[in-house]
Parts: sequence; structure tokens; C-alpha cells
Amino acid sequence: MARFSDENQNAPSAARLEAGVPLLDFSRQHAPLMDEIVSSLADVCRTNQYILGPEVTKLEKTVADYSGTAHAVGCASGSDALLLALMALDIGPGDEVIVPSFTFFATTSAVTRLGATPVFADIDPVTFNLDPEAVRAKVTPATKAIIPVHLFGQCADMDALSVLADEKKLALVEDFAQAIGAEFDGRRAGSMGTIGCTSFYPTKNLGGAGDAGMLTTQDEALAERLRILRGHGMKPRYYHREVGVNSRLDSFQAAFLNVKLPHLDEYVKRRNENAQRYQKYFAEAGLDSILGLPTTLANRRHVWNQYVVRIPGGHRDALRAFLNENKVGAEIYYPLGLHDQECFKFLGYQKGDLPETDRATEEVLALPIFPELTAEEQEVVVYRIGQFLAKLASAGGHALPEPKFLKHQKESADKRL
Repeated sequence: MARFSDENQNAPSAARLEAGVPLLDFSRQHAPLMDEIVSSLADVCRTNQYILGPEVTKLEKTVADYSGTAHAVGCASGSDALLLALMALDIGPGDEVIVPSFTFFATTSAVTRLGATPVFADIDPVTFNLDPEAVRAKVTPATKAIIPVHLFGQCADMDALSVLADEKKLALVEDFAQAIGAEFDGRRAGSMGTIGCTSFYPTKNLGGAGDAGMLTTQDEALAERLRILRGHGMKPRYYHREVGVNSRLDSFQAAFLNVKLPHLDEYVKRRNENAQRYQKYFAEAGLDSILGLPTTLANRRHVWNQYVVRIPGGHRDALRAFLNENKVGAEIYYPLGLHDQECFKFLGYQKGDLPETDRATEEVLALPIFPELTAEEQEVVVYRIGQFLAKLASAGGHALPEPKFLKHQKESADKRL
């Protein structure tokens, strides 16, 4: 029986609607692991090895194995990972680094902090990742690196970008902060570039209890330099080969992550099930032809850090407000391209220079997809979106068709609410 069809017009119950749906709920994931987490943290306290101790070494090895790389180097955050990667590649004043504008701020701030110039390239509208042809058009003699961001959990086109990087002799720095475990043609995110950079910020698929990050590489010399740079450029102790930074991963974060990492593939499996369920529910509701639903390309393993839909017609912000008012979590990643941010105005980008980036910032909305999300909660999300679109249809003056599952029931549903 279709869940939200004209044949079955049962809306979620009033109690379920009233309960709402969080965008994230850390407690559901951590509760069953709490005894193990507490025990692991207590072990750190007993050993008194709080910085770069055995828990960090264990995490580095496990992440390297999981990502298919020879080396992994822990650091204090995903932002620091990007900075350290560019430092290890000797990026500095006079250099250009090609980056997406549709990404989190850290991708570009690492470039500018070293005195280099970020060069923004447009995105592929299907995956939201860097468009290789747009990147090629931006390469100049000053270009030294490309930073593809595997956004929302799906890898960029690493074949095309790797060919370009090899041809132009450019470093390829993978930002896989949202995509640990994602794959492109069977290769894991973080294993395909010169250096990979990831984050264990709490909202990530493998989230810590604070800031933490990791770098991955197949190059032993680069790995050794990254280890030196993260600790003030020091080796041996109190002897400094160069000026590094203080970005050491602490043992508490590593211990926390070591408890969670064995469960990561199960978390990814549940996220994929949630994504498939959304596709099913939106189709049954007749909303799949109205919304822009996310797509997984055939040669990728998507890990669904975010489930991002497109809301056409300028209604995105109103829908987000409606969902939040009705206790349904929804967030905009990202409301501005970085080329539009005040601190990057000096680069001189104008409206229309990156049309797909501009369109994405106007249309995208992230819905709840955390592993512990229930099918019933997803029904509420889909129902509320359909309800919003039905109210728009009632108001008139827009081109969006009325969703099927509310076609005959919106008046009675409104009365129940």
C-alpha cells in the first residue's frame, strides 16, 4: 500500500507530528556506547598520556587502513588538516589554489592564511562537487594545487581531476571532511590525491566529542613532514627544523573515536537506508517531480553526511522556517558561496561568475538523515514538506504543482492540527 498516495490518505498521527524530528541527535548514537566510551577515557586518565599517546597511534593506523592509505596523521581539527597539507606542499604567496566556492569556509581560509590566492571554480549541479572542466579553465602558470571537496558524502570526479593534476603537475588535496568511507570506482576518499584531509567534528559521520582531524597520504616523506609540522616543526624535542603549528590530536578525542570507528560502516548503511527511504516516500507523495532530490552516481559509494534537496521557485527559506516552526530540523549548507563572503570580496568575483554555485545557494536544504532516524520520523519530514507545498498551492501564484498525497486531505489535516 502506498504510504502517502491518494489510496492511503492517513497522515502521521498528531502525537508524532507534535514530537517533531531533530536534524541530529547525538544521544541516540552515544547511549549504547557510553560504558565503552567512559572506560576508554578512564584508561587515558590512568596512563596520563594525553597528547599523541597510544590512542592516537591506534586511531591513525585504523583510519589509514580504513581509507586505503599508507599513512594517517592526526591533528587538532579538519581546518588544521587543510592548513597543514598546504604547508607541507610549500603553498605560499604568489601561488594559486583552485577551490570550490560552494563549501565550508575552512577549505578556502587555509589557502589565504598562507598568503596564497584561492581561485574559485564552479560546481557540477548533480553532485555539488567541483566541475573538472570549470577547474581546467581556471588553471594558470601560478596554479599549484586543486582542493576537491567531497561534499555531502559523495566523491568528486577524481579520475578527471587526477588526469588534470598530472597533466599540469599540480598537487591534489582531497577535502573529505564530509565523506570518510566514500568511494570513487572502489577507491576510498582520502586515498586518491596527494594528501587527504578529514574532520571528526561532532556532526560528521565519524564524529568526536569536540574538534579533531586527520591527514592521509601514500607518501612516506609527506607523512613525516606533516608529523613534524603539527608539533611546532620540532624533531627531536626542542629542535625545530621549521616553523610549524600546534595541532596535536589529544588522546581523549582519539579514545572516543576509537570506540565509534568499528561502527562506522553500520552508520553508513543506515544513512543509505534513510536516503533510499526518502526517495521512496517522496515518490509516493508525488513530491519527487517537484523537489530536486539528491542523486548517487553509478561509480560512487555515497555516505550521506547530508541529504540535500533543492527547493525551486524561491521558496527554500520559507520552507525551512515552516519546518523549524513545526519542530522539524532543516539547515542550509550553504547560504552563500565563498566568493560572495565579505572577507573574499577583494578577489573581485561578480554575480553570475559561478552560476551553478549561485543557484545551489538559493535552493539547497538539508533534511535529517542521521543513522538513528526512524522511518516514522521520515514520514513526518515528508508530510510537513508536502503540507507546506499544499499551502503554497492554495495561496496560488506559483508554478509548483500540488503534491498528490495531500490532494484530498489537506483541509481535514489542517483541522486535526
